[in-house]
Formats: sequence, structure tokens, C-alpha cells
Amino acid sequence: MKETVLLTGANSLLGVNTIRALLAEGYAVRGLLRDRTSYVGGADPDLELMEGNFTDPDCLRQAMAGCRYVVHCAAKTGQGGSYASYRQVNTDATGQLIRTAETCGVRRIVYVGSANIFAYGDENCPGNESVPIRPPFTESAYAKSKFETQQLIAHAHFRVEIVTVCPTFMLGAYDSRPSSGRIICMAYGKRWLPYPPGGKNFVHVADVAQGIVAALQRGRSGECYLLANENISYRDFFGAVGALSGRRPVLVPLPAWLLAAVGWIGDLLQRIGIDTEISSVNMRILCVKNYYTNAKSVTELGMTYRPVTQAVADAVGWFRQYRPQWLRW
Repeated sequence: MKETVLLTGANSLLGVNTIRALLAEGYAVRGLLRDRTSYVGGADPDLELMEGNFTDPDCLRQAMAGCRYVVHCAAKTGQGGSYASYRQVNTDATGQLIRTAETCGVRRIVYVGSANIFAYGDENCPGNESVPIRPPFTESAYAKSKFETQQLIAHAHFRVEIVTVCPTFMLGAYDSRPSSGRIICMAYGKRWLPYPPGGKNFVHVADVAQGIVAALQRGRSGECYLLANENISYRDFFGAVGALSGRRPVLVPLPAWLLAAVGWIGDLLQRIGIDTEISSVNMRILCVKNYYTNAKSVTELGMTYRPVTQAVADAVGWFRQYRPQWLRW
């Protein structure tokens, strides 16, 4: 009989890709999501979609019944809203999920954290799993809530096995909202492309899904694994996306002082009650080279990573087929 994995956030970019990876590895999957009609991964006899909210303890107990493993992908993401709203979903509800897993006899949890709970580095010395969060991410409500959750896990993994995977910026197919794929939609086919001075580590979402399976099978309880691949400046990334569309865009640098001014305006809008993701913190984040290494995941989990150009191409291919209007924004 196949072992069953409960996966929260089943309709997310990572959730859909991870369900497909788990099914390919021979697991049965119960996907928890709020609306099963939002799932774009296709039907499978070993996949059960269950509607519910992972923040509801009664729903969680029902969802975990008969499950040997839990993959916790669901989270409040984005960069807008109060810290209390992030803490409630990302920290408090995860603590409840861990306690429920203990009582339900779950053997192992794979928790999806964030790379930004660790200090980023630069091209010569990228960040790794040994140094904790650093500014400006210490002021990001999302990153702070993920860091706080990891402190909770550091005490809880003695009661139930918990392995944390920390993806960087994920791109690929099945981005039905879009989530991280917005960065592609913003750049694809544009004649003029402004870019900030920083950069990110990008990774194919299908590789992150494989990393979750590897963590489930051979990750060490209590350990964190960065699932990362290529460190790329925004200039180079936007240029590559623009070229993929067949149009060579004119790249326009955005100076840090201008982004700081925009961030100040966003702070003001938030103070008067206008909901926006523009803030001085987020503008400072765009100015850093947010770079990481995948060495630990390669050594301990046996990970291999495909080029980020393939991640972009896979995302564009999916958008063209299922959401072509997004590439015309």
C-alpha cells in the first residue's frame, strides 16, 4: 500500500509541482487547498484534493488522518500587510500543524521555509545555512515570520521529525496566479525595461519539488537545506527574458536613490491605510545582491539543478498555453 503525504497549499506554484514529483515517486497525495477548482496539475488516481484551511485545527486533524508524512507549502507570502498577519499564518498556524502532526502519528514533516532566514552574500561569497537573517530582511514581515517559525522548529524537531527546505526565487510551469512568474510577465516582450541595482538567486520550481522529495527521503531532521541555483543580477535576468521574447529590450537602470524615494511614498500610503507592496524595506531589498549557494543540498540530498533559462522557458511556455493574456501586460 502506498504511503500517503499530506501537502498544504496544493494549488500554489510549488504545491502543484511537488504533488507531481511525489506522485512520480510512488506516493499517494492528499492536497489541502481552499478551492479544488483552482488546482491546475491534473487528475491522478493517487491524488485526493481536500478543501479546507490549514489554520483550522479540526480541518488539519481530518486532513492528516492516515498520512505518514506532511509537506507544508502553504504560507502567507507577498510583501504587504502587518507583521501580525504574517505571524498568525506563517508561525502560529505552523506551530499548530506540528502539534497536530504529533498527535496524529505523522512520521516526518518537510517544512518549506525561505532562503532569506539566512544571510545573503555576493558573487564571491554567497550566503549559506550557517549565518542567520540580516538586514534589510530583518524588517520584512514575511522573512521575519519565516525566521521566527524556524526558531520554533528548532525546539519541535525532537518530538517529530522536521526537515526544512529553503528555496530561493522559484520559476517554472503551473504558476496559475501568477506568483513569482509576475517578474517574467513584467519583462516579456517589453521594449523598455527598467531594472534595480541588485540581484537574486533563481531556481527552477521543479528542482525545488525534487528537493522536497529528497528531504522527505534522506534529509536530516532538524537541518535546513537551501534549494538554490544561479545568482543573477536583475539587469542580466531581465535582458534574458526580453531576448526570449524575440525583442531586445532597452535596459534602463533605476538608481538606489529613486527606489528609496518610491519606498518612502509606499510607507506613507500604508500609514494612511492604503494596501500596497511598495515600501522602503522592499525597495532596499531590490538594491542588494541576494545570493546563495546550494552546496549543502548537492552534498547531502544529492541535488542537481537545471539552468534558470529552462525555468524561464518552461514558465513562458505554460503562460503561452494557459494564460496568454499575462504575457501581453
